[in-house]
Amino acid sequence: MREEQPDMPFTSQPMITDAHPGEPEEFRRLFPAYEHTRVLDEARRTDYTYLDVQNHLYLDYAGAGLAARRQQTAHLERVQNMVLGNPHSQNPTSLAATELVEQARTRILEYLQADPDEYAVIFTGNATGAARLVGESYPFTRRRRLVLTADNHNSINGIREFARRKNAATTYAAITGPDLRVETEELRSVLRRAGRGLVCFPAQSNFTGVQHPLDWVPMAQEMGYDVLLDAAAYLPTNRLSLATTQPDFLILSWYKIIGYPTGLGCLIARKQALSRLQRPWFSGGTVRASSVGVPWHSLAPDETAFEDGTVNFQGIADIPIGLDWLEDLGPEVIHARVQSLTGWLLHRLTGLRHSDGSPMARIYGPSTIVHRGGTVAFNLLDVSGNIVDERLVARESAAAAISLRTGCVCNPGAGEAALGLTPRDLLPLRDLRTGSLDDYLRLIGLPTAGAIRVSFGLASNASDAERFLAFIEGTYRDRLTDSTGLPARDRC
Repeated sequence: MREEQPDMPFTSQPMITDAHPGEPEEFRRLFPAYEHTRVLDEARRTDYTYLDVQNHLYLDYAGAGLAARRQQTAHLERVQNMVLGNPHSQNPTSLAATELVEQARTRILEYLQADPDEYAVIFTGNATGAARLVGESYPFTRRRRLVLTADNHNSINGIREFARRKNAATTYAAITGPDLRVETEELRSVLRRAGRGLVCFPAQSNFTGVQHPLDWVPMAQEMGYDVLLDAAAYLPTNRLSLATTQPDFLILSWYKIIGYPTGLGCLIARKQALSRLQRPWFSGGTVRASSVGVPWHSLAPDETAFEDGTVNFQGIADIPIGLDWLEDLGPEVIHARVQSLTGWLLHRLTGLRHSDGSPMARIYGPSTIVHRGGTVAFNLLDVSGNIVDERLVARESAAAAISLRTGCVCNPGAGEAALGLTPRDLLPLRDLRTGSLDDYLRLIGLPTAGAIRVSFGLASNASDAERFLAFIEGTYRDRLTDSTGLPARDRC
């Protein structure tokens, strides 16, 4: 069964209160659930006030979350009052660090509603490091293959190199339709053809915001596959219960979920699946014992066999603080706010017009909030219908103190589908060994390198959305560019 997120939680009659600055009446009418998320306005005022003090518009939550002041304060208080040492010992500072690390493991499993007898928490540098752990250790063979959806982060696409080195084929399930989704029957067909092995897909696309069905997990498992679920883009604004959805491997980055600490991620693995992985090496921290006199080693019997060297124990101790903060605010409340703001941005972008009535924006992916998250990918169109080079938008938005992201955002499959590129179009890339991004664009005839990506998070509000829309209208309405997407005035 799909683990549904309510499209519009708190759907009782809207509580029409006094108007709030920056919130159009139409927005409040179309998205009444926003009114029930006012606790996040208080959080913005107390813990994220640095955004307003710096007059900065942050729209890159899919790139990184923002840390609350209370998280930073708690970290400072701990490091000033506790002495922690390397966990790999029995001295007092080592034991204190070990206790905090184990408390973090327990808190993470609680947050994900995971059975500690079934799942293990492995600390990594980020979601990419977690994906690498699985990829390098998975027992690929000619008969145990890799299946990917075309909508995947490059950290997942890279696993195909581990599969290739073990002579295992990689098969992709294609993206189709205007919403740029992978259809269930397409994935099922690919799974049948591939046989068995490892299948990887994102719970939410980091490019389009598409949320893929979580019932793909049991479907693939019933067909003989291990499942790696990438939850890096999904978890910041959605609940995920490992009591309901039970992938073999789950990867995430904590800076995307709670903003701080950076440089920490996790592989949450079913212990049964973990036992099938075969590590290609060992290191400090991963072994019970090893020998130089004979080529022998014995890996640790638990998840520490996958934690190379000394873990970031100071940072790991901060994770429960961030999770407590999310619980206090309410993940469902965060979800409702982000959905409202995403729906409003989609509504307004669709309606943006130049003075002659021509559209100003082209959206990639779902144009409604049904089965999608708070990430919106689009390009701007000039008055002649040409795509405005997203690199120009990156420069001009940065000058206006706006943080957003541009390009293919490490998801080439979704980016290629958005721009209508076929495998035949991409064949010239096989001969490209060096060159600039412009060389790449010219080779395959692209007007731009990707898209503009805007993403909302727990500290976002309606004023942020309105400020961004005002920037677009004021900067790009009736603007003329040349065929390269650059302003006409910049032509040589």
